[in-house]
Amino acid sequence: MSRCGLTGLLMTVILSGCSLPFFSGYGENGQTREEFTRYVESVFKLQNSMTSQMMALADSDDKPANMDALLQAEQSMQKKCEALNEYATLDSEGSSASLLLQNRVAQSAKACEKAAKDLQALLLKR
Repeated sequence: MSRCGLTGLLMTVILSGCSLPFFSGYGENGQTREEFTRYVESVFKLQNSMTSQMMALADSDDKPANMDALLQAEQSMQKKCEALNEYATLDSEGSSASLLLQNRVAQSAKACEKAAKDLQALLLKR
């Protein structure tokens, strides 16, 4: 069986809720499915809040001195949160995400959270 076939089969088994002895949980922290779902929702809310704050700042006449750094941090966050935003868009449309997309969300959630927190720290310094 090819590597892709094995990965697809493994993701199908894992996402179907089967308990496997070598499966250590969801995401980088090995959380339960429920914990990981809550975690991903909190990351989405954080990055969405940061995006909203940047939109408000862009509309403001009072631009901070660190605006270039803020824009770079926002761009980095958007890139690292791309899979999560794609998933949220599909969910809001009532569509199902592919196993590949679900896997990308699981693998990128921590990086998305870090990027959002980095932007948040820069926003606090303005």
